[in-house]
Amino acid sequence: MQFEHLGARPRIHPGAVVAPTAVISGDVTIGEGCQVLHGAVLTAEGSPIVIGENVIVMENALIRASAVHPVHIGDHVLVGPMASVSGATIGDEVYLASGSRIVNGARVGEGSLVRVGAVVHVKTTLPPRTVVPLGWVAIGDPMRLLPAADAEEISAAREELDFPGYVFGLDRSAPDYMTQLTERYGAALARHAADRRVD
Repeated sequence: MQFEHLGARPRIHPGAVVAPTAVISGDVTIGEGCQVLHGAVLTAEGSPIVIGENVIVMENALIRASAVHPVHIGDHVLVGPMASVSGATIGDEVYLASGSRIVNGARVGEGSLVRVGAVVHVKTTLPPRTVVPLGWVAIGDPMRLLPAADAEEISAAREELDFPGYVFGLDRSAPDYMTQLTERYGAALARHAADRRVD
């Protein structure tokens, strides 16, 4: 299913294949030879998504651009089932395994492998040909690789990166943080009420 969102329609190369149950919304460009499988969602929420050539987006993967964080995915990339890319840049020949998460402002260098359940955190730069082990967290710039069991160090690094400030423009310590977050984000998402199906 394809939708016009905020006046922009998806642009899909005639040599790409998009499953009928995939959702492509807004300013999304999909290159030649791409395969977007069932249940995948590519949604441009104010910034563009550009997918290179010969990219495979597997079942139930989510690729999302925010109003201030576009997505760019290079050529010959595999985005695994239930993987998530949010407002990030992915180099050529990258493998994002099942359930991996790439967060706003992250940059994944060419030839990298992000294994099952691993996370590349907000504003993190992964050098080319980096392997993030199964369930581990890549965080910061310069990047540190941490096992999920190292919760204290991950939490400390997350505080430095200020996820709520960077992604939502909010101060997590505000007493009404969740009220502000849900009202502001909800208002932005409500813009989908005017979307039109275009396929």
